[in-house]
Amino acid sequence: TALIVLETLDRLALGLDSRVVVPAEAAGLEGSSIYLKAGEEIRVEELLYGMMLQSGNDAATAAAICIGGDLQNFVVMMNQKAEELGCTGTHFTNASGLFDENHYTTAKDLAVIAAAAMQREDFRKIVAVPRWESAETERNFYNKNKTVHQYEGGDGVKIGFTKASGRTLVASATRDDISLIAVVLRDGNWFADAYAMLDYGFAVTAAEKKAVS
Repeated sequence: TALIVLETLDRLALGLDSRVVVPAEAAGLEGSSIYLKAGEEIRVEELLYGMMLQSGNDAATAAAICIGGDLQNFVVMMNQKAEELGCTGTHFTNASGLFDENHYTTAKDLAVIAAAAMQREDFRKIVAVPRWESAETERNFYNKNKTVHQYEGGDGVKIGFTKASGRTLVASATRDDISLIAVVLRDGNWFADAYAMLDYGFAVTAAEKKAVS
C-alpha cells in the first residue's frame, strides 16, 4: 500500500505534504487505528507513518481511497504491482491486510515486495524511525516493529497480526552495506525467528566476503 502511494505521488509530481480529506469509509475501521475522523484534512505523510508504524487500518484505507479514487481501483493497482514484481502467490482485496479469504500472500512474495519498497529512500526513512510525531495533529506513532528498536542495524519493515493469520513479520537490517530481509508468517516466536534468520544471513555474507578477500 505504501509503495503504491509513494509511486503515485511521484507520477502526479506531488509531495508527502499533499493533503487529502479522510473518506467516511476509512473512519472507525476495525483493528489497529490512528483514530481518523471522516472529513478530517490530513497530510499523506501522516497517513504513511500511521499505517507503517502504528499499523493503522484506517490510515491505509484512507490513503488507498484518496490515491486510487476508490478502494476497488486501488486494489487493482496493488494486484498489478504484485504481478509486475513477479509475485505468483499473492492476491489483494483490501489495502490494510484485514482478513479476507481471497486476500493472501506468501513469505517469498512479501520479501520481494519489501525489497522493492526498500529501494526507495522515502520508504526506508518511514519504516526505520523508532517514533514519529505530527506537528499538525500531535498524533504520536511508536514503531510497533521491535526490529528497529532491538536488532543491530534494524531498519524495517512491518509487523502484522490477525486472529486468522497469526503473527507475521517482515524484518530488515543493514550492516556493512549488506541489506537483508527476513519474513515469518503465523509465528508465535516471530521476532526471535526473524533475528535468527538475519543472523544467519549476515554470518554467511561475512564469511563470503572474508573468503573473497
